[in-house]
Amino acid sequence: MCVVKLVAEYLEHAVRFTQMAAEEDDPKLKEALEKQARAYRKLAEKRAAEINLPPVNLPAVLPKGSP
Repeated sequence: MCVVKLVAEYLEHAVRFTQMAAEEDDPKLKEALEKQARAYRKLAEKRAAEINLPPVNLPAVLPKGSP
C-alpha cells in the first residue's frame, strides 16, 4: 500500500473518531474516542515524517449542527 494513501486513511479515521467524540454524551466513551483519534493522528504524523511530508495539520472538527 502506498504510504501517502495510508496517511490519508489514518487522517480519515482520526476525523471520524473526532466527530463521534464530539457527538458523545458519555464522558468515558467520549475520552476513549478522543484517544483513538489522537492515536490515528499520531500514526499519520509518523508515516508522513517517514516520507518527508510536511507535518499533518487537521482542522478542528465541529459537531453536527454547529455553526
